[in-house]
Amino acid sequence: MRIGVLTAGGDAPGLNAAIRAVGVMALADGHEVIGVANGWSGLANYAGRDLIAADFRGVVGLGGTLLGTARFDLDHPAGGRDQVLESISEHLDALVAIGGDGTQRISHWLAERGAPVVGVPKTLDNDLLGTDYCIGFDTAISIVAESLDRLYTTADSHHRVMVVETMGRTTGWVAALGGLAGGADLIVIPEFPLTMDDIVAHLVKRRNAGNAFSIVVVAEGVNLATLGGTEVTDLSADGVRGVRLATRGVGQFVATKIDEHGGFEVRTTVLGHLQRGGSPTAYDRIWATRVGAAAYHAVIEGDFGTIPLVRGATIELQPLSVVAYGQRGVPRELYDLCAAFF
Repeated sequence: MRIGVLTAGGDAPGLNAAIRAVGVMALADGHEVIGVANGWSGLANYAGRDLIAADFRGVVGLGGTLLGTARFDLDHPAGGRDQVLESISEHLDALVAIGGDGTQRISHWLAERGAPVVGVPKTLDNDLLGTDYCIGFDTAISIVAESLDRLYTTADSHHRVMVVETMGRTTGWVAALGGLAGGADLIVIPEFPLTMDDIVAHLVKRRNAGNAFSIVVVAEGVNLATLGGTEVTDLSADGVRGVRLATRGVGQFVATKIDEHGGFEVRTTVLGHLQRGGSPTAYDRIWATRVGAAAYHAVIEGDFGTIPLVRGATIELQPLSVVAYGQRGVPRELYDLCAAFF
C-alpha cells in the first residue's frame, strides 16, 4: 500500500512525532510511505517522495514539520479540490492528512467523494470540535506560561502593567490555559468579552490593594469593537484560514487604552510565532505519536473518512464530519476557574 502523509496549515510542535508514528509503523509492515511536500499544494501539483527509515531518525523532538507546510486555498482557480482528488487516485492508496479545521474540512470533502483519507487533529489553538487534544497545544501554553514567568520579574521590578498577546484565533484556549499556568492577573478571551472599563477597573482595584504591577493576557481574536475600538477591515490574508489576526494589534490596543487612562506604566509583548516554534513538550510528543499511530491503524483497517480524537485518556475513531465544521470554545467553568485568580 502507498500511504501518503501531509501536514497542512500552520506548523505546530509535535507534527514530526505524528509523521514518524505513521511512517515507522507503515514501513515495519512493508508498506510504502510517501511524504507529500507543503500540504495540499503538494497534491494539487504533485510533489511526493518516498520516505525511508532514515527520514524518521531523531525527528520526534524536532519542531516544525519535515514535510513542509503551507496555507493553500484549494478553491483558488489556479489549483483546487478536483486536482487533489485526481492526484490521490493516481499516486496514493491512502492519505493521512494532519491539520486543523481547515485541513479536516477538505479531508471530509474528499472522503465524501470516495477518497481514502484519514485525518489527524493538529492545531495549537486547540479549537477542534470533539477532541480534548490537538497537536501543538501543550507546547504553546507551556511557552506562554514560561514567558509570563519571565515577564513577571521585569513587571515587578518596574511596577508595570504587561499586556501579553497570545495566538488562538477566534478562541481563547491558549490565552486561558497559558495564562492560568503562568499566573496572569487578568485574561481576556473572545468567549467571555470584557470592556476596557472592566479591564481598567480591575487594574485600579489591584493597584489600590497594593499590587504594584499586573500581567494581562489577551487572545488575538478578542473583538476590538467590544473593547471600544473599530474592527480593522483591510487585514492581510493568510490562506484558507482567512485574515492574519495578529495584524489587528489587539494587545497594543489594550495597552494604549490602559495608558490613556493614566496612572499606569504599560508595555506590550506579542508572543506570536514563538508559540509554535521549537521543540515539542513530552506531552505533545506522546499524544502526537498516539494519534499518528491510531491514524495508521485506521488506514490499515480501511476506516477512511475518520479521525482519531482524544477523549480523556483514550483515543476514539470518529467521522471527519465531527471536526469539519464549527469550533470548540473555552467552557464557562474553565474561564471561571481562571477568573478565581484575577
